Amino acid sequence: MFLSGYIQYHGLPLPPVAHSKESLEYSQNFPVEDTDVFAVTYPKSGTIWMQEILPLLLNGGDLTPIHTIPNWDRVPWLEEKRLACVVDKLPTPRAMVTHFPFRLMPPSFHTSKAKVIYVMRNPKDNLVSSYYFHQMAKFLEDPGTFDEFIDKFLDGKVLFGKWTDHVKSWKNAELGDRILFITYEEMCQDLPAALRQMSDFLGRNLSEDTIQKIAQHCTFKTMKTNRMSNFSLVPKQYMDSEKSPFLRKGVPGDCKNHFSSEQLARFTSAIRKDLQSESFTLPYNLV
Repeated sequence: MFLSGYIQYHGLPLPPVAHSKESLEYSQNFPVEDTDVFAVTYPKSGTIWMQEILPLLLNGGDLTPIHTIPNWDRVPWLEEKRLACVVDKLPTPRAMVTHFPFRLMPPSFHTSKAKVIYVMRNPKDNLVSSYYFHQMAKFLEDPGTFDEFIDKFLDGKVLFGKWTDHVKSWKNAELGDRILFITYEEMCQDLPAALRQMSDFLGRNLSEDTIQKIAQHCTFKTMKTNRMSNFSLVPKQYMDSEKSPFLRKGVPGDCKNHFSSEQLARFTSAIRKDLQSESFTLPYNLV
């Protein structure tokens, strides 16, 4: 499967605007440290949200970085070009994000004690969000009709391949207490509770006042107005926010406004088939 204009990396299509042969090679040779923290997501699953949250959890609630540093430099992608430019400026513990499946993490990750927070989103909402992102991001292929995009999504003909492959790779990673699984929906339903869970996992032991402060500044509404986080700094030649804002709705369940009953049945059947031999279950009702 090859998508025109994309870099093919171990079978996964990646946009060259953010990735290069050099950046991918750099990621594989990257020296992961024991104190590093990675937020891992399939695209459109809460990556930007985690770029807002992680610095505040790790620095005790100091808002300076989210107001002064663009999210792509504040918590850079492991696989993207910007990491090599900013890695020396990252405070310790370093926070990074990645869309890599488990098999593409660098060798140094596997021998380290670095921690992972894996954020999973309902695949139906994930698909809808990705569909609108493809409409506004000029460096991505045109998504076609919504019905056509469903097939592309299920076939893995989208950024970073199949949703099910990504989830399976991390659900089956034997990382023990190095990994925390949390859902986008849990974060939407009770952000302070999700932040406490992450804080405890990272050993930060933040006060309730600090948790509430972080929650207040990491709401979707607040992020949407933060120029360091809403991608309004990106030139229109790359992202056209007039077609669709980068931070669009951010609410669970928007898929109900897009799927027909036939499309939902087709989507559900394909996801279930892909996961039928897995020992884990999804925290979602797919129908």
